[in-house]
Amino acid sequence: MQMNLVCAAFMALLTAGCVTSSDTGSSSSAMPDQSLLRITAQSAGTLTAETPYSTKAIEAVHEGFTTQPIQIAVEDHTLWTIGAFYEGFQMLQVIKGKDGKIGQVHGVSPHLTGPNGERIGMSFAQVGMARGDCRVGTNLWRGMAVCPARGADNITLVFAIPGYAGPFDQMPPPSSLPTRRCSGSSGRRRARAFPC
Repeated sequence: MQMNLVCAAFMALLTAGCVTSSDTGSSSSAMPDQSLLRITAQSAGTLTAETPYSTKAIEAVHEGFTTQPIQIAVEDHTLWTIGAFYEGFQMLQVIKGKDGKIGQVHGVSPHLTGPNGERIGMSFAQVGMARGDCRVGTNLWRGMAVCPARGADNITLVFAIPGYAGPFDQMPPPSSLPTRRCSGSSGRRRARAFPC
């Protein structure tokens, strides 16, 4: 299973919403006090690579979760999958894998934490990212910084850079990254899920 997370620039379809920083470095939205789920290299809450891809199994990840079909954008295409919601807010996007199991999980809410405490809305600097560890996103993630999570090679953090006008074939300059906000994550093969 793969765990990951993504954002509004890439997400006209995803509904996670990016936040931007002001000159003072403050976020345009407050970070929640508590996390509903933690995404690690092994799981997203109780969802693992062995969890059946079903609405019942996905709703069981947290009391009060509901599901509905949604269309999402991954780096190279869009697809229909299951969205998990809590009190009307989208928390997870669950993609079908092989053998009727969960293949990937995208965390899309600041109410989730990643393996190192990352949350959507944290800046590049707050997450402790090094520009050299990241690659530039392509296609539907064009112009985004795509970075591996520390200590979890199957979790990827995706940083949207509001107003970035390119060039899109290289990482944004270092001066534009320190206060950019984490928008989500996408992952590689295996268990990926994540929020930053």
